[in-house]
Amino acid sequence: MTTEDVMTPASLRERQLNQMSFVSPDYEAVDAEPDEGTPSFLPSFEFSTEGLSRPDQFAAWRNSFAPMLELSDTDPMTANFSGRQELWDLGSLVLARISTDSLAFSSLPGHVRRDPVDHWTMTVLLSGQISTNAASHEFTADPGEFQIHSLGRSFTGVVDKSEMLMLFVPRDLSLETAATLGSAEFSTLRSGMGRLFSDYLIGVSNRLPTLVHADLPGLTAATQAMILACVSPSADHIEAAEGPIANVLLERARQLVRSRLLDPKLGSELIRRELGISRTRLYNLFEPFGGVMHYIQHRRLLSAYAALTDPNDRRLIFQIAEERGFSDGAEFGRAFKRAFGYSPSEVRNRSGGGIPLCPDLDDCPSEERLGVLLRRLQG
Repeated sequence: MTTEDVMTPASLRERQLNQMSFVSPDYEAVDAEPDEGTPSFLPSFEFSTEGLSRPDQFAAWRNSFAPMLELSDTDPMTANFSGRQELWDLGSLVLARISTDSLAFSSLPGHVRRDPVDHWTMTVLLSGQISTNAASHEFTADPGEFQIHSLGRSFTGVVDKSEMLMLFVPRDLSLETAATLGSAEFSTLRSGMGRLFSDYLIGVSNRLPTLVHADLPGLTAATQAMILACVSPSADHIEAAEGPIANVLLERARQLVRSRLLDPKLGSELIRRELGISRTRLYNLFEPFGGVMHYIQHRRLLSAYAALTDPNDRRLIFQIAEERGFSDGAEFGRAFKRAFGYSPSEVRNRSGGGIPLCPDLDDCPSEERLGVLLRRLQG
């Protein structure tokens, strides 16, 4: 092994930063294209409890996190509850900068991996302290450290008056990322590599006001590379899910689901036979997405959403549902509302043409934006 094969935290960070176009020293020169007009910088979306009455302050803050957590007011007798969010939609990732007074939090009652909002959170604490109880063990984080939570599993915790960065990573970002984060969920990474990731995420948040939409693919690739480099995966997860063969198989399976989405015979056995793999292999491929049938159902719900918002498709709702394998209208309605937050009839009727699948965040109530972004990641 040569010295080039050994990556220290400092050399890894230098390599990653050099690979990221948005931190290039030539950024302004590259971005300055007079023929293209003014660059479209990434917007941020803010929400604050400032100006509300004390009971309304915590209620609004709790509602903003309702798609992912249940929050409890630990000191309701204080004169004010202060909470502030700044959100960035990074396409396949969401980054939030959050300041909050002390509170308690818990996973949603009955929340399981198959629920619509089910991501990993990578939280870098800037000030304060977080303590979490999950799977009969407790772990804490202090400033400069980062934790990994899974929104699809049960946990409780408390947070002091704190400021933090939260990166929301969808389970289908990549198979390799899913295996890596799944092996480290519900832990605090205090290693040198963990500190490196904290520094990286802080640097990204500081540079976001200078980024344009064209930078997002490079940002996603660099962030994924940093996750894989800084989070230590277990040997079991690597063996089950890592490697180019697994990625090729998963892409073939996705293409098969897309091409036969409305086929009533579409299911795990059909996919297994088409791919020529074992049931265990198929399970490992789709385990990060909640299983084969959950993946198929979510794609069918997205297809139903598109049909309901199509002004040229005026079929009855139950006909659209039945075409996608839902023989029970009530079951379809419940599954649809869990996925999108609206009933099928609300989607069809609102504003005459339905609710947009990706609504303009500028038009959303500020306390609902985090939920909208998290549901987008699930799609």
